[in-house]
Amino acid sequence: MTPAALADLVRATAVDVLSTRGLDPAALPAAVTIERPRNPEHGDYATNLALQTAKKLGVVPRDLAGWLAEALTGTGAIASAEVAGPGFLNLRLAADAQGDIVREVLTRGERYGHGDQFADTRINLEFVSANPTGPVHLGGTRWAAVGDALGRILAANGGDVTREYYFNDAGAQIDRFVRSLIAAAKGEPAPEDGYAGGYLGDIAAEVLKREPNALSAEDSHEVFRRIGVHLMFDEIKRDLHDFGTDFDVYYHENSLHESGAVAKAIEQLKSSGGLYFEDGAWWLRSTEYGDDKDRVVIKSDGEPAYIAGDIAYFLDKRARGFDLCIYMFGADHHGYIGRLKAAAAAVGDDPNTVEVLIGQLVNLVSEGKPVRMSKRAGNVITIQDLVEAVGVDAARYAMTRSSADSTLDIDLDLLRKRSNDNPVFYVQYAHSRLASLLRNAADLGVTPGESFELLDHDREGDLIRTVGEFPRVVATAGELREPHRVARYLEELAGTYHRFYEACRVLPRGDEETTELHRARLQLCAATKQVFANGLKLLGVSAPERM
Repeated sequence: MTPAALADLVRATAVDVLSTRGLDPAALPAAVTIERPRNPEHGDYATNLALQTAKKLGVVPRDLAGWLAEALTGTGAIASAEVAGPGFLNLRLAADAQGDIVREVLTRGERYGHGDQFADTRINLEFVSANPTGPVHLGGTRWAAVGDALGRILAANGGDVTREYYFNDAGAQIDRFVRSLIAAAKGEPAPEDGYAGGYLGDIAAEVLKREPNALSAEDSHEVFRRIGVHLMFDEIKRDLHDFGTDFDVYYHENSLHESGAVAKAIEQLKSSGGLYFEDGAWWLRSTEYGDDKDRVVIKSDGEPAYIAGDIAYFLDKRARGFDLCIYMFGADHHGYIGRLKAAAAAVGDDPNTVEVLIGQLVNLVSEGKPVRMSKRAGNVITIQDLVEAVGVDAARYAMTRSSADSTLDIDLDLLRKRSNDNPVFYVQYAHSRLASLLRNAADLGVTPGESFELLDHDREGDLIRTVGEFPRVVATAGELREPHRVARYLEELAGTYHRFYEACRVLPRGDEETTELHRARLQLCAATKQVFANGLKLLGVSAPERM
């Protein structure tokens, strides 16, 4: 019996109990909470349903829990039900009922853990969106891993997800980049407000290779801009692809200005009263919608501020039919939360269609010391540097296993180790160990069986229930936008599996006869391997068959 099926059983039983006693079942919550107790001695699962409901019904919580315990014990799927504390209900499943979890995993296969909480929801997920003025740095690398994993998780929960990269090819940063390229082409130092790093020389050389007269051309700046920005962005896309992160849409900021979308958005705000004129500039009334201050949209020189493009971009996303627009920004973008929601409200839309996630900084450590310098980018560590140091799998896993809203320290020496201290190795090794076991079973001619009522060992029960938690973990990770929950779950599953393997012999030794218990345990191992594969896939990390 899966946790979801158990929740349905408890609720259905509660409806019958209340109806029999003349109490109103409408007092019950729509969904019953089923949790695993921290102390396994308290049972396999627990529910606080009686505590939630008793007051509405005018009964004592322990009495209601007792009525439920008596009714549930007679269902066959529940081995025992005990009242604890002020009205908690601790439940132990019958061994054969737990086997339903194994059956469901093997029946659903790659789709085990998938749900439908975002069904019929079109989601625009914008992440990375680094300026095309240099290679992707560590902050962008974190968003590449977390954003891609979140997209996979939202899709697994039924969402129609579009991964989008906002290509910032308009504004002052592009001018500084081009001037830096020209300086590099001339062999001169970078401008004071420009960019530095060996990559500029590489790109400048490629520009001159394609346009030998670029420096002497009348439109020299435009030549370097046209070719240089294109080359830089191609490199960014290539690095992200090699990292396992691809996008459905690459949206050019410049197109919003060239198409007139920015001007149209501003006129819409003016006509609706969302803007006011003061001190020679046009201001968004964003404080009326919860922002900490009003924002300049058209500067006193008549040029649009950056937020003007943001407003037009949001309107474009909504016009493309997206129900939810998720933006993933770096640590210095907290102000965008209020201003983007205010912009949505100002154009007459629902601010809840805007969601801004803020990621914190990433620090690399090697031999106990911070790693600060890149061979190529000069003053930053890039996605290439990290991948070269530890590989794609370790880099992605390290970036996704911690909450994105906390600063992350990555120990490069730890990620290079082939030991259980390395979390990605620990999880991948569990999968490969299972793969090896299944290969050995095939060589021995041991076929799986479904006598799950024989799986009554404590370690077997622990593993089955941990496997059964996966759908809830995926649903929660999607609901809270927290991919790290999947990584931490996989580490828990690995530990649970290793403890099971040490305590429960799966394959017969020597001339020992194969029993139904061996076959049932083999089926449990196959289900566990499937969950590892599904979880690692959600994180964009490989599930190796051999290590």
